[in-house]
Amino acid sequence: MARPSRGTAVALVGGVLLALAGAVLPAAAAPRARPPAAGGGPVVALDASRTAAGGDGAGATRVDAARKAVGAPDAPPPTRPLRGTGQLAAQGYRFKGRQIRGAAEQKGAPVLTPGQYLDSIGPGEKRYYATDLDAASAADFSATAVPPPGAAVDLADTLYLRVVRSQGSTCDSGNAMFGQREGATPLTAGVSRIPTRSGTGTCDAAGRYLLVVERRAATGSGAARWPIELMFHVEHPLKKGATPAPSAADYGAGGKAAALPTTAPVGTTGGTGFNDARPLGPGVWRDRILPAQTLWYKVPVTWGQQLRYDVEFASEPRTGRAAPYSFAGTQVYTPFRAPVGNGTGVFTPQVPYNGRPASLSMGTVPVSWTNRYEARSNIKPTHAAGDFYIAVTLGARAAEIAPDARIGVVLRVAVLGRAKAGPEVGAAAATSRAENGSPGSPGAGAAGGWPAIRVAGVVVGAVGVLLLTGLGLSYVVARRRPRPQGRQGGTG
Repeated sequence: MARPSRGTAVALVGGVLLALAGAVLPAAAAPRARPPAAGGGPVVALDASRTAAGGDGAGATRVDAARKAVGAPDAPPPTRPLRGTGQLAAQGYRFKGRQIRGAAEQKGAPVLTPGQYLDSIGPGEKRYYATDLDAASAADFSATAVPPPGAAVDLADTLYLRVVRSQGSTCDSGNAMFGQREGATPLTAGVSRIPTRSGTGTCDAAGRYLLVVERRAATGSGAARWPIELMFHVEHPLKKGATPAPSAADYGAGGKAAALPTTAPVGTTGGTGFNDARPLGPGVWRDRILPAQTLWYKVPVTWGQQLRYDVEFASEPRTGRAAPYSFAGTQVYTPFRAPVGNGTGVFTPQVPYNGRPASLSMGTVPVSWTNRYEARSNIKPTHAAGDFYIAVTLGARAAEIAPDARIGVVLRVAVLGRAKAGPEVGAAAATSRAENGSPGSPGAGAAGGWPAIRVAGVVVGAVGVLLLTGLGLSYVVARRRPRPQGRQGGTG
């Protein structure tokens, strides 16, 4: 029997190594679980065992916390398996930022530079932060408060923000309220210091400014401290001689009757907050939401464009008794996290939900640099291009509606208007990210996608397995080939 050649053996070993590399690379490239941000407060991440990986110590899922908040009895086990682990579980808000401690008064306020920060605030407290601004740039601030799951809240619980001069003049103020008593959800408010056109306003001068964050607590609200995430961004003025396009104060084609996509839904998974919001493009998207949960998405919108979307909450088989009413809600935020969906007179951010289909419409006016000079709260914040955030919330009382209260959600997203390359009058047309296959759009792996390195690992693994199989067959054939009878000599 002939021995296989040394080349064949080497090739065989090479195939084995390629197969091993293919097995290792995908695992190494798989995304790792993100640890909670340092100093980020009670980040609650629920695992498949229905226990809290950190946070309130109650070891409860979001559904359990929702039932606790509304005084509902414990739920029976889910009546049908759920996607993934088969358990009702939801991750808590993922914080991002540097730890900071706001002062209780103006004196000693820590100085902010553009970026994100983490702090906490108790009921009735004020937190002061300082920053130094020039006379021409706009400054945008936001604060997101995330009460612990199941925390008692009231309609009038408020997160209140102000930007003030160090001498005391208020430049801007904003607030966010729960507007319901079912249970805590993230609250986000935004404010801006915007120099006037004339440059003679009380908040136009360069110097020290203060961001004041206040938690106004109603009687009966929870006493636990709320972690807060601050964002600070500076917008520099337009180039000298540039003339900005006029403000866009009307919804126009993006009104309530706007035509939205009607294609088949594509599966997606919303994020836990601003920092891991799921990228979406125009289209129809399908997700699932739990009681007391808020899902987050982001859509790129550039100059001259506007965001318009509908959220549809599916029906859910109800318990035998009369189903209670909860709520379904949505809100849209600017790239600097200012809410723009309240008080518009066109859209409503909240509707009742009792297990029957419900829907909400929401949108923005077209993005224009000059919108910053408008007075209305739904126009003024829409003054910069970038990722606009969509938040979708289901009320805590929805846990009483059905044994398995994991509600189907469909988002119909449109980005309307002619994209422009800049904010100036007569700016050239541009291809927006939304039109060009933004991350999260159907052409870009909207349902999650794999990183390039992981894809490469899988390809290498497949090639290695094929080589190994082929070389193995060659080895077997070589062993079974009949041995030659020997070479015949010459006739000489």
